[in-house]
Amino acid sequence: QVQLVESGGGLVQAGDSLGLSCVNSGRDSSAYAWFRQATGKEREFVAGIKWTGEMPYYAASVKGRFTISRDNAKNTVYLQMNSLKPEDTAVYYCAAGSRIYGDRSNDYNYWGQGTQVTVSS
Repeated sequence: QVQLVESGGGLVQAGDSLGLSCVNSGRDSSAYAWFRQATGKEREFVAGIKWTGEMPYYAASVKGRFTISRDNAKNTVYLQMNSLKPEDTAVYYCAAGSRIYGDRSNDYNYWGQGTQVTVSS
């Protein structure tokens, strides 16, 4: 059983930084990712990583600003978000699955409850 719990969301200003954490308290998975969903929009891929912490990959909209990482000892995945923009405002979800390099929602079997990130201009 995989159980994902996100934390770290909040309200920040444009240009600020914010870090998200996702703890997996259950069985490990092959790949992890962060997705986000803004109000009235579909869920979109943000970043993904292999369970070993290798092979991070990003959506074009966040590449160079966001960094995904993994602490194997803590079974935790992080998303460091820098130079935040108002368009980054969304509920951010952590996901786990077996497909490495997956960037679609149905590539992932397990999801956290989500954490709200709001960026004011």
